[in-house]
Amino acid sequence: MRYCHSQSAPAASSRFTSSACIRAALLTLGLSCSATVLAAPELEGPIPGTPPGDRTSANLADTYPFFATYENLAQRGYVEEEFYLTGEADAYATDGSLLAEDVPYRTRIVVRRPTAEARSNGVVLMEWQNVTAGYDLDALWQTEQITRAGYTWIGVSAQRVGVNQLRGWSPTRYGALDVTADGDWMTDELSYEIFAQAAEAVRNPDGADPMGGLSVDKIIAIGASQSAGRMTVYYDRILPQIDNPVFDGYEFIVGQAPSRAGDEPAFHILSETDVRTPAGRRPDSEIYRRWEVAGSAHSGYEGQRYRRPLSERDLPDGAPQYNCLVEPFSRVPLHHVIAAAHDHMVDWIDGEAPPSAPYLEFDGTVKVRNELGLAQGGIQLSQVEAPVAINTGSNAGESFCFLFGSYEPLDDQALSELYGNHGRYVTAVRRSDADNVRAGYLLREDARNNLRSAAQSDVGKKRR
Repeated sequence: MRYCHSQSAPAASSRFTSSACIRAALLTLGLSCSATVLAAPELEGPIPGTPPGDRTSANLADTYPFFATYENLAQRGYVEEEFYLTGEADAYATDGSLLAEDVPYRTRIVVRRPTAEARSNGVVLMEWQNVTAGYDLDALWQTEQITRAGYTWIGVSAQRVGVNQLRGWSPTRYGALDVTADGDWMTDELSYEIFAQAAEAVRNPDGADPMGGLSVDKIIAIGASQSAGRMTVYYDRILPQIDNPVFDGYEFIVGQAPSRAGDEPAFHILSETDVRTPAGRRPDSEIYRRWEVAGSAHSGYEGQRYRRPLSERDLPDGAPQYNCLVEPFSRVPLHHVIAAAHDHMVDWIDGEAPPSAPYLEFDGTVKVRNELGLAQGGIQLSQVEAPVAINTGSNAGESFCFLFGSYEPLDDQALSELYGNHGRYVTAVRRSDADNVRAGYLLREDARNNLRSAAQSDVGKKRR
């Protein structure tokens, strides 16, 4: 959405109904069009529906939000709601060139937020939902860590593949959604501004308030894998054209990250899977951090565990099955590191930069591994430093197996050789986690949970 201004023009408003009208009016005053100013689209909702899992009713918009969480958010002081987002977005090519202005669209956002101001930390994590699997996937929703800290999570359906799947999944609820302008824009040219306008709608709601009256202090853009790549295009090539940026910081997870040195901090977090060679690492700076996590996978166990019941409930063929070369899904909790990064990002926006981290080690182009086969260097969580299994970021086989990493439990003899007894194992976990908490790579709450699991385990105990 272009805005016309000059030195003498009044400050641009971030909310208006027709940029074309404003443009025409200002041009009559001899003003020229320059940068983009975002408009807040209209929000409708919360959208009514049936309870999650119930698709038998012909009323109440036919169904519930696709992939609605099955967890009891109310016990955590949270609520999940869905809203329609309707507006006009500019179309951009991947090189950042403007292709068209004010193209109409209609999509949806999913909001998981605290129900009370006292429960909220005032920070919104806005996720560009990933569509690589052919449907919207909230790859970065972390129930325990997000709700514990009081973040609001908002998922944005910005891309054609995800929106079209929604339309087929529930024609009554989603049939009017369209991010292609009736097929005129089929390669997600509108997606960049749709994502940004969703943030503007949260800051300055027009119609329904997705925050339910909660105050908004910061909005952080987050995206995983393909979504990180699209956010990179936005940050590097489109954001410089925006007069009123709406995101305070950006987190690029298991994917690309920007090369431009912008004003907003950029956190780049990579699993072992994603670091294939030592080449091309961008040095840390005042506005950029790169963390690499040993033993973790691009798509690991925790995300698969959470999404399996959703897939069984909402996908026509149920949860996908994979025939990988070795047992898939690394158990190294990359999500623990991401949770620490969220907190660092909040502080970084306020001027306190996060710590740097060591890189994974390479011998030429081959990752360095110890005698067990565990990657060396990078962020070493206790699941790698005090292992009960060999977790790696590597695998092979059909479909997405190469993204899942691998998991091979150690047998009793190997565990006995490593630790001797249960107490030494628990001590090793405690020591590793304490080091990572001090370094800033792990939150204290997650370290406590790790220690509890270690203490309750049978590792190092004599079997009767």
